[in-house]
Amino acid sequence: MVKKEHKKKFGLVGKNIDYSFSKKYFTSKFKNEALNDCEYVNFDFKTIKEFESLIKKKDLPKGLNVTIPYKKVVIPFLNNISKEAKVINAVNTIVWDKNGKTTGHNTDHIGFEKSLLELIDKPLKRALILGTGGASRAVKYVLDKLQCEVIFVSRTPQDKQLSYESLNKAEIEKTDLIINSTPLGTFPDINECPPIPYQWVNKKHLLFDLIYNPEETLFLKKGKKEGAKVSNGSKMLLYQAEKAWELWNIK
Repeated sequence: MVKKEHKKKFGLVGKNIDYSFSKKYFTSKFKNEALNDCEYVNFDFKTIKEFESLIKKKDLPKGLNVTIPYKKVVIPFLNNISKEAKVINAVNTIVWDKNGKTTGHNTDHIGFEKSLLELIDKPLKRALILGTGGASRAVKYVLDKLQCEVIFVSRTPQDKQLSYESLNKAEIEKTDLIINSTPLGTFPDINECPPIPYQWVNKKHLLFDLIYNPEETLFLKKGKKEGAKVSNGSKMLLYQAEKAWELWNIK
């Protein structure tokens, strides 16, 4: 009788994640690199309770990615949190050690920093981050590290944040980088975009969209039309995924 092969299981925890980059990326990686003992699955959970059940099972994954809406709410269920994930207050990668203990990491900031530095040739002085969700925290972590002033823009601004309505010509002109960390423009809602005054964007600006589907969002199209340099989130995703793989395979 042939013994059934026991595969190393990796996966993504999220909600409504059929579109997921991670599953396609890692499945392709395993095939191309002949990692036949590895598989990647989606854990599409309606509530965090299902995640709690998963980590209590004996047949644990070797590593997990985490996406919205669970990047923050998984934290109380983990044994340890890396210092970067603690500052960002979001986890997108979970690693099990040999004793079965979990550590939550954030590789989003690594992906964003690496992809951003490939795009700039001089220090950034001021950035607007559109949106205040989990992804925006990883972006701020990187910009703080680069000593770039960060201003959040929100539909419901809190202290020291700006509203979209307050984005006038002066605010745009003194900004170098505008990052869309909202889901506006994600497929299939490709005709949506953050309501900023695009008419004051010009060739001195870099517009960075964390969205990767579609490749060119309306946010990026409008910026490019005004002469701005633009980038989507595809390289950020690639770099954060590779860092997750590295963490899962540390001996």
